[in-house]
Amino acid sequence: MKYLWRVALMVAAVLAMLGLANCGRPSLGDAKLSDRQLNLEDYFTGKTVAYGQFKDRFGTVRQRFKVDIDGAWDGEQLTLNERFAYADGSSETRNWVLTKTGADQWVGTAEGVQGQAQGREVGDTFNWTYTIDLPMPDGDSMRVDFDDWMWLQEDGRLLNIAYMQRFGVTLGEVTIFFEKRQ
Repeated sequence: MKYLWRVALMVAAVLAMLGLANCGRPSLGDAKLSDRQLNLEDYFTGKTVAYGQFKDRFGTVRQRFKVDIDGAWDGEQLTLNERFAYADGSSETRNWVLTKTGADQWVGTAEGVQGQAQGREVGDTFNWTYTIDLPMPDGDSMRVDFDDWMWLQEDGRLLNIAYMQRFGVTLGEVTIFFEKRQ
């Protein structure tokens, strides 16, 4: 009987931790802090540069990077060619194809994305969720879930915080600032 109680307590503890994993996350229903309107097709058409970092769940910065992005909008699809340069000297390229499916709805695909990414714009905010196989340094890949949030700032920069999970457990977060280039 003691064994069953221990198992029940461990299961309850794991479920509680998983429940807390989403606490403190943004919501599209949050109060808007600006009257700006984010339009992905306008923001990402042309050249954009981004600077970011990955922080693990303990708060330790594990990687920094720069991304050069070339975007093209054809009236229905937004194509983004992303070239990542990491602080450790490695690099990566990802090509996104985003399709606007409604006034504020988007779907998208890229290398490694499982199925389609789903996104929605509300005012100055964009939320994007997807599962992707990320390349690892050893040549393998790791499947992770992203809950990706973007907010258009007053100075025209775009702040992005993406929450990463695997099997429902938070791995960390990616923070990025995007800037338009002329």
